[in-house]
Order: sequence, then structure tokens, then C-alpha cells
Amino acid sequence: MAGTLPGPEPAPGGEPHAPDDGTADALDAYSRIVTTVAAAVTARVASLQVPRRGRGGWFSTALGSAVVFTEDGFLLTNAHVVGHADAGTLAFADGSTSPFHTIGADPLSDLAVLRADGTTPTPVRLGEATALKVGQLVVAVGNPLGLAGTVTAGVVSALGRSLPARSGSAVRVIDNVIQTDAALNPGNSGGALVTANGEVVGITTAVAGNGLGLAVPIDATSRQIIATLLADGRIRRAYLGLAGVPAPLPPELRHRTGQRTGLRIVEVLPDAPADRAGLHDGDLLLTAAGEPMSSARALQHLMLADAIGRPLALTVLRGQALVDVIAVPAELPSDD
Repeated sequence: MAGTLPGPEPAPGGEPHAPDDGTADALDAYSRIVTTVAAAVTARVASLQVPRRGRGGWFSTALGSAVVFTEDGFLLTNAHVVGHADAGTLAFADGSTSPFHTIGADPLSDLAVLRADGTTPTPVRLGEATALKVGQLVVAVGNPLGLAGTVTAGVVSALGRSLPARSGSAVRVIDNVIQTDAALNPGNSGGALVTANGEVVGITTAVAGNGLGLAVPIDATSRQIIATLLADGRIRRAYLGLAGVPAPLPPELRHRTGQRTGLRIVEVLPDAPADRAGLHDGDLLLTAAGEPMSSARALQHLMLADAIGRPLALTVLRGQALVDVIAVPAELPSDD
């Protein structure tokens, strides 16, 4: 019996048969893209070790990833990776290590900015997630389970997903989250989601299960958050102190306004700005600052730092009557 498995039958002239359907060329092209991206980005994604104090005073170490994005040693990661830690340790694929300190974290976007206290590799190129297409090849670079320099590849399997994020009692929806089937595991959080041209378009943030992963997009919103964290170390947000669910407008009001849904208020926090403005459970919020309010997300988009302390005109349907009120959003308290 032969000691090795038989190979393909040679073609005339002694050369093995090559597939003539273009598969080999396609696989070579795919491999070239992934290997090129891996070579360009892996060195710029650090393994993150963050000390955590547990119950009873004992310490543990949280693992994650972080992406170098400036020449002077700033890195991007997930807020849930650093938690409340002020410092930790970075390890790069070349074996070098560096302590880091946390510049700022925003749990409601799941983004955080760190700064290395030692030297770092050159930065990645940040791209624009709004240009992504479903089915587009993407490469995930991170450190799953603490295994540094791990690369997986897949496609953008969906766009426009939403990811709930929590900070204390506040819940916010991260918009336009990227869904990918590139394999992600614990420790990938904070790593890079990269296009074929080597641009980082997302920060991998969660394992959705069943072969699906999610990433916070690099877009105008996240760039603004990153810039604010760099400048101020935190994100200020406004809040009204209400919870609502989408609900249809009565037919006559729908016909008159052209608006199909409003936001049914199901809870008003005591002594919150909404309570002080006279809003009640059961009110149907129609507009805020003149804009239709058809979902909690629409209201969330108005609750930016410049809304803090400024009068906000609201219109609600209470019973059969339209009621105009003025609320003054307060600053959302930190969960620190």
C-alpha cells in the first residue's frame, strides 16, 4: 500500500490538471486581498489587558483589542472593554508592550479612546462605513481569547442594524451597526473591521451568535464622538426622562398632518424635565422642535450636548386635544 495519498492525474506533458473554471484565480485573488489586509493592519491592532475589580475585592483581567489611529499613540476600542479602568497594558504583534491610560469612554456609543504611554506602530487609515455594500468583503483583525494577531474574513451580511447600549439607567440605540459573518469571539471587541483597500470602517463590538458579529461604524457620528472624547474625555448628552413606543396617529390627524406614527409615552420619570414640563403617561408625542417623532430614536437624535438647558418645543396629543409644552432637557447623569 502506498504511503501517501494519490495526487491528481498528470495532464499530457507531465503537469497536473488545473481547474479551468476560474476558481483557482478567484481563490488566489481572495487570498491576496486578505493577506494584504492582514499584513497592513495586524501590527496596528493591539491586544488589550484591562484590570477589573470584582466582588470581594479580587481582581481579574479583561481581554480585548484596540486600534492605533493617530501618529501620536491614540487608540480606539470599545467602552465595554475598558469599563471604568483608568489604565491597562497593550501588547502588539511584534511582541512589544506598552502601558496605556484611558482618555475617555462613552458607553452609549460603545467607543473609547486610549493613549499609549510608549511607542506605537503607525496608524491605520479610517474609512467611511456609509460607503459599504451588503456582500462586500471585510476582514476582522483582533485578539480573540487573547490570541494576538488573529485575522478572519467574511462579508458585510447586513447594514443599518441597531444595537442597544446602556449606561446606568440610560439606554440608547447605536445606529447603522455593521453586521458581518467574519468569525468573532470574546477578545475581538475593540478590534478592526477592514475593507479590501485596507481602511478601517468599523470597531468590532459584539458577538451576536450563530456566526454573526457586529461592529460600530466609522461614520460622521462616530467621528464626532471620537473628536469629543479626545478633546473633553467624555460625551455630554441631554435627556427628557421619558420612555415611549411607536404608536399610530388617529386617522383624521394622520390625514391632516401626513404623519403616520408618533411616540406613545409609557413612562415619565419623577422630577425629570418631561415631568416638569407637564407630560403624562399616555400622551402621544407628535413633534419635538418641529420635527416628527415617530420613534425613540428620532427623539434620541435631538438629545445632544447643545440641547442641554435650552427650551424644546413639544406637541402631544392628549385625548382628543393637541397640547403644546416647553421642556428644558437636562444633562444625562453619568453612571460613574
